Amino acid sequence: MATITTKDGTQIFYKDWGKGQPIVFHHGWPLSADDWDAQMLFFLQHGYRVIAHDRRGHGRSTQSDTGNDMDQYAADVAELAAHLDLTHAVHIGHSTGGGEVARYVARYGKGRVAKAVLIGAVPPIMVKSAANPGGLPLEVFDGFRQALAANRAQFYLEVPSGPFYGFNRPGAKVSEGVIRNWWRQGMQGGAKAHYDCIKAFSETDFTDDLKAIEVPTLVLHGDDDQIVPYADSAPLSAALLKHATLKTYPGFPHGMCTTHADVINADLLAFIKG
Repeated sequence: MATITTKDGTQIFYKDWGKGQPIVFHHGWPLSADDWDAQMLFFLQHGYRVIAHDRRGHGRSTQSDTGNDMDQYAADVAELAAHLDLTHAVHIGHSTGGGEVARYVARYGKGRVAKAVLIGAVPPIMVKSAANPGGLPLEVFDGFRQALAANRAQFYLEVPSGPFYGFNRPGAKVSEGVIRNWWRQGMQGGAKAHYDCIKAFSETDFTDDLKAIEVPTLVLHGDDDQIVPYADSAPLSAALLKHATLKTYPGFPHGMCTTHADVINADLLAFIKG
């Protein structure tokens, strides 16, 4: 397995396939680089170098009990990008990975990043507050933590079976393989890291990161996203970015990179080539 060891001794697993302009994929919670299979294969076949890592505490990386926050996630990506000598890269993040992209590009991306993409992403901030009245109440995320601590294996069946892919919607075409693959990826990671990451994805404020990003940024979101509600995320992020393109998909779920890979991949390719 390909890994790097970060300054604090954490091993980060990564895949690095092909040659050409690099595209770096950042996965959502509580998944791994494997969640990008449909995109990795597509862009490899189109002549790009494709890279995806398992965030610390996730997948095949060290099941860390510390550093499970956005500052450290971004620092880990910076170490990986330096190790692989990535320049003119496109960074694509889904959900929690979108937050990771925003922080990495804002803090470390100068001279290395050509474009960025946020897909169903958590910025600007998810949790409800006086400054963010449209956010989700803290009790929602407390419920995630309680469910994870009580029976992580069951919780990781319920999320993909229902809201993540929109399989709870009338007429949805449910894929047992997709559900099992989500569960497999989730259970591969560490419970402590996943528990901590709930705070990282829900309470981190990315407002200043978004304002600082100078590169063209594509913001993609399904308007039937039941995990990261559309109205409090994509349009607000697009308004904060200097060079944003917002694309909204009617009826698409949070996991649209899997359920509608053909549509998403084509739009990503057009943006990267544009």
